[in-house]
Amino acid sequence: MNNKSFDDKRIASGYAKDRPFLHSQMIELIKKDMDIRESFAKGLDVGCGAGLSSKALKMICDRVTGTDISSEMVAEASALYSNPPYDFFQSSAEEIKAPENTFDIVTAAGVIGWVEEEELLPNLFKIMKKNGVLIIYDFWITDQMQGNAVYTDWWHQSYLKEFPKPPRKENVWTQKMVEPYGFEMKKQKNCFLEYEFDQESFVRFMMLQSNVNAQIEEKGKPPEIIRKWFEQTLAPIFKGEWKTLIFEGYYWWLQLYKKNT
Repeated sequence: MNNKSFDDKRIASGYAKDRPFLHSQMIELIKKDMDIRESFAKGLDVGCGAGLSSKALKMICDRVTGTDISSEMVAEASALYSNPPYDFFQSSAEEIKAPENTFDIVTAAGVIGWVEEEELLPNLFKIMKKNGVLIIYDFWITDQMQGNAVYTDWWHQSYLKEFPKPPRKENVWTQKMVEPYGFEMKKQKNCFLEYEFDQESFVRFMMLQSNVNAQIEEKGKPPEIIRKWFEQTLAPIFKGEWKTLIFEGYYWWLQLYKKNT
């Protein structure tokens, strides 16, 4: 599965309706750790998806521009957040066109596994202001449900066997890597988040996972059959109740420091 897979109406609509708004929890953590007391003026949300990460950026920024490589994602974001202080346009992360020295803050949520950093960072260097802040973050569902070891067994013995994790670029940025592009790595932090689901909302969320989408797109498995599998195998775990799922996440705080203007 590559980033073009997100240019699909089913996925874009699901991102708009069924993704948990954990982005807000991440921004609250970042705001506290960075001691942000005043809003940034202009922000850019790279890989904005259906707009949830842009909505989260608005918590610490007056005006937000969101970009995504997927036209379907941009359409969903524009429909949900249609007026200023938001604006959206389609672009790959590496080719975002904006006037130089425009943005005070840039966020990229769940993006770096799909981009080429040696192209992304020089582009951001041009369009960000000196001392501008770049926040890279992501989060993902884990094998943990509060007080329910059966879910952990289901995750490893059923889910991952039925839907293996597809290949994906995974790397950790370092100071040595970002310094040639004019950035300083100020902080890197891991965290855990919690979110409540009932079975129906959890199934809708899981239908958006890259493991599942790979089976639909590459193997041709019908979505309705997959949904049925989730409903049947999860019924003994949820038992008609709301459950708290554990997510793992991280954020990196970088700052642009080498700039003359």
